[in-house]
Amino acid sequence: MTHSSPPTARPRHAVVIGGSLSGLLAAAVLAEHATVTIIEADTLPDGPEPRRGLPQARHTHLLWSGGARAVEEILPGITDAWTAAGAFRRSLPTDLVSKTARGWLQRHDEMQFTISCSRDLLDSVVRSRVVGLPGVTVLQQSRVRGLEGSAARITGVRADTADEENRLIAADLVVDASGRGSRARGWLEALGVSGLKEARVDSGLVCASRVFEAPEGAHTLGFPIVDVQSDPRVPVPGRSATIVPIENGRWQATLSGTRGGRPTADPESFIPFAKGVRDPLVGELLEGRKPLTDVAVTQCTANRRIFYEKAELPDGFFAVGDSVAAFNPSHGQGMTVAARALLAVRALLREKGLAHPGIGREAQRAIAPQVTVAWEFATSQDIRYPGATGIRPRPGAGLLNWYVERLMAGATTRAPLTAARLQVVTMNRAPAYWIRPGVLWEVLRACGRGALEAAPLTAAERTVAGLDQAGPTGLGGPLGPVGPVDPVGQAR
Repeated sequence: MTHSSPPTARPRHAVVIGGSLSGLLAAAVLAEHATVTIIEADTLPDGPEPRRGLPQARHTHLLWSGGARAVEEILPGITDAWTAAGAFRRSLPTDLVSKTARGWLQRHDEMQFTISCSRDLLDSVVRSRVVGLPGVTVLQQSRVRGLEGSAARITGVRADTADEENRLIAADLVVDASGRGSRARGWLEALGVSGLKEARVDSGLVCASRVFEAPEGAHTLGFPIVDVQSDPRVPVPGRSATIVPIENGRWQATLSGTRGGRPTADPESFIPFAKGVRDPLVGELLEGRKPLTDVAVTQCTANRRIFYEKAELPDGFFAVGDSVAAFNPSHGQGMTVAARALLAVRALLREKGLAHPGIGREAQRAIAPQVTVAWEFATSQDIRYPGATGIRPRPGAGLLNWYVERLMAGATTRAPLTAARLQVVTMNRAPAYWIRPGVLWEVLRACGRGALEAAPLTAAERTVAGLDQAGPTGLGGPLGPVGPVDPVGQAR
């Protein structure tokens, strides 16, 4: 008598639309449960090179510790891989010279950290890890035409690939990570899905960036990130300037401005604009530096959110990253929101499995809290600039704004409030952390005494940067040793 083998379960398959950071992290999460096909319109470079589908890479990017920790959980060892490739793990606020809306932050020992490098390097290290995972395939030079299925269930996508037009790629789950230019809303509506509401808040921000050769010795010294922010309380165009030290002895500088105060692509205007913001420090640091690129300008910076989680989505679909919510890049939230959202999806999939009925809808709901925190933070600031368009603050927001303003002012003089500010800004905690009793007590005690009157650069930093005269450091001398470092990466 012969015995037939029991039928084997069909291997599950997921499609991820888009091979940027959110798409790569989505593929890594899904690879625990299925084979994964990433569909990417570009030809992906082998190393940290620019690609057409990621124009925002030309501007400064910081991956906050909340995001770095999430990526580290998804891809263990990635922080060491970033630093080995040339990125810097920078302590906050130790390695930060920042003029916030309420004044200069003091440079205390480490409270949080950030990964400082070009976006091209950041993505390339993640990409090399993810495309090497078992069961992950990338279809390059391929474009998705639309979703396959119905308003009840998505069963795959139609795509034009390098080898075949209108190819049907079946999938148990489709994840849209195609970014700010996502067409998923239209695809879903074409299948009969309704209730997909969208919100926009547009400050009119324009970003202009250029890469410069850093001063000799600046990287060895550990030259800080330098940031002069705008003040949304003042009814004038918001203008800011930032320098981020990146790999290969370079500084990446980004200028931004809202309506009536926007930077341009004119290279002769770049440094004068930087000198014209609330403090001229960034312009002074860039003066005389050798430019390595042209000026890159981006105008599409509105905050845009599609409330997928509130619609009756088909089974077998969810969206993540800029496809769900694209933020004003000056807040530096997009990468961290995507990483933390996908960490929440990973927990859901590990609990219920990819075959669980409605897993796509549940994943979309798991993503929503991370998006909401960043959305409220960004839009509450951006709507205050002259000419800004979009939803206005809810009634009763005035008292909360007063409290947050007092906390931000206190963060310039009191270390516990600096720590509380960074907990939320780096997305390790939700804003509700700011109303904990200990933080509330510190806010009530806060006053303006001890505020720095000048940028807290050390004498060594001023010397290596070639600044003409030594000014107050706000520290009584060079920085002391960094405090306890986070276990996620040790390299400065």
